[in-house]
Amino acid sequence: MPQAAKSFIRIPEVQRRTGYSKAWIYKLIDAGKFPKQVKVGIRSIAFVESEIDEWINQRIAASRQEAA
Repeated sequence: MPQAAKSFIRIPEVQRRTGYSKAWIYKLIDAGKFPKQVKVGIRSIAFVESEIDEWINQRIAASRQEAA
């Protein structure tokens, strides 16, 4: 099965999707609880969209299990 194309998203989009501040996202990354950013240029970073989507889906699933 062919691998799906990977897309990058920038920090403002990550913030929009998670509802987290930039500082909180970086604290989670430092704690190993959020997908790491990828260096895409000399002074720019991005996140792999599928990793962010999977992280969000895991949070939803964990929340649903806690509520059950």
